Amino acid sequence: MEPSIGVLMPIPIYEGLRRELKKRFIVYKLWEAPNKSEFIKEHAHSIRAYIGTSGFGADADFINALPNLEIIASFSVGTDLIDLELCKQKGIRVTNTPDVLTDDVADIAMGLILGVLRRLCDADRYVRSGGWKSVGDYKLTTKFTGKTVGILGLGRIGEAIAKRVEGFNCPIIYHSRSEKAGVKYKYYPSVVELAANCQILVVACSLTPDNHNIVNRQVIDALGPEGVLINIGRGAHVDEHELVCALGEGRLGGAGLDVYQDEPNVPPQLLELDNVFLLHHVGSSTFETRICMTDLVITNLDAHFFHNKPLITPVV
Repeated sequence: MEPSIGVLMPIPIYEGLRRELKKRFIVYKLWEAPNKSEFIKEHAHSIRAYIGTSGFGADADFINALPNLEIIASFSVGTDLIDLELCKQKGIRVTNTPDVLTDDVADIAMGLILGVLRRLCDADRYVRSGGWKSVGDYKLTTKFTGKTVGILGLGRIGEAIAKRVEGFNCPIIYHSRSEKAGVKYKYYPSVVELAANCQILVVACSLTPDNHNIVNRQVIDALGPEGVLINIGRGAHVDEHELVCALGEGRLGGAGLDVYQDEPNVPPQLLELDNVFLLHHVGSSTFETRICMTDLVITNLDAHFFHNKPLITPVV
């Protein structure tokens, strides 16, 4: 049977997902359109599903432009860029890909911590440039083991980070919207208090309207000139201007970042600093996890359109 259901993709997401979608659906590739607004208008009545991502959601204007939209299957955990209330009102289903990327993101957090403290990228460049041979040993770096780690957001990913941090014999403290029952880590009722009592602050919370720029100047100053900020949450969690200023002025010791406020635009000042470890939003970017995420997206779409079964990971 020829595919007859239209699915809109905003960007060229993982090839395996595109391949599976093509088997079942008519795939509308928004990124290939010279004029995206005209493209959506032209195909609006044919599009019944949309594939969201961590950087491409669906606001009210976008949703209202697709009158036959039935489901948004997000190829990510976060749904902060999707107007969930409007989806509820219109009866549009929303799914995401939780759990399967938890380990990868937690692993990346460890890599960022070690990258900042042990200056791994800079040391790599030093060896490649011949500095070790011509100049001698690279400068001393900072120990990770035993440092107090504060985790902002003790959800699935935050807990996975905590388990890994335990392996480095680090005291763990945390802040979340409320204290969690049965958790052995010390809870702090504010982010400022959390930052003041740790040496490494890891941002691992989901993005909500209430926690934009939750890591502000006060939090950064509480972390201090020896402190390190790690962000694997969302770029909007951190006041980027204040972060850049604090790093440049020496009010913050270092930062490891996988996310930014205006991706893929990274503040140019960060590129010039050697106490910053920068990644390009690759927390879940492994072959294994991309396959699992693909399976979840496809299973949800199959359940909705072909099998009349409950969705596997419903958000709305």
